[in-house]
Amino acid sequence: MKAIILAAGRGTRMKKLGDHLPKCLIELKGQPLLEYQLNSLRQAGIGEIALVTGYQHHLFADYDLVKFHNERWTETNMVTSLGCAREWLQSEPCVVSYSDIFYKASAVISLMKNKDELAVTYDQNWLELWTRRFGNPLLDAETFRMNSNRKLSEIGKKPKSANEVEGQYMGLLKFSPSSWAEIERLLARLSLAERDNIHMTGMLQLVLEEGRTSITALPYVDRWGEVDTMDDVMLYEKMLNPN
Repeated sequence: MKAIILAAGRGTRMKKLGDHLPKCLIELKGQPLLEYQLNSLRQAGIGEIALVTGYQHHLFADYDLVKFHNERWTETNMVTSLGCAREWLQSEPCVVSYSDIFYKASAVISLMKNKDELAVTYDQNWLELWTRRFGNPLLDAETFRMNSNRKLSEIGKKPKSANEVEGQYMGLLKFSPSSWAEIERLLARLSLAERDNIHMTGMLQLVLEEGRTSITALPYVDRWGEVDTMDDVMLYEKMLNPN
């Protein structure tokens, strides 16, 4: 199985640091975020890893990885960036990772072991972390609902209460070639502007509404985090401090 890390965007909420570095090269406890992802993917047994680049792509030159480049990174969102790696997605199952997160190898292994066509990891204990990050956890939360078989039933909408968030989508998922074909089929029905602006969770919600491909939700309980701001960096450095 291969892995694709989506690193095309610019971390606009990282203030001055984002003016010089892609967000995944900002350091957390002395190590770029990207290194956390690479270490976990490799520990899980994934040998072939690709980066989808965009902003400041020359800064990834020293990384011995396959590179796909989104030339339209300023105009598009993550789904378009992922489509730049369609050569891999069409050929075999791929783990896909956002580049502004960190997680343990166990999250990747759960995706690799899962035999379903499309699967996402989620944090079932999300509320405590989101409260620490935002004060009011609903400020940044999206709906995440499942049926009794742990299949996703709703994702990416604005929740009215925490009861509508059964877990936090982590930005770590797996596509099979057939599920990627479904994504491309749905994208072909959208206008160019809609394709450029759709977010990953919005795309997954379209898959659910179409009803042809199910999405398996895999719980994850180990250490992870999403880095959007320098406040996040400071919070996680405290959380990751062994003392």
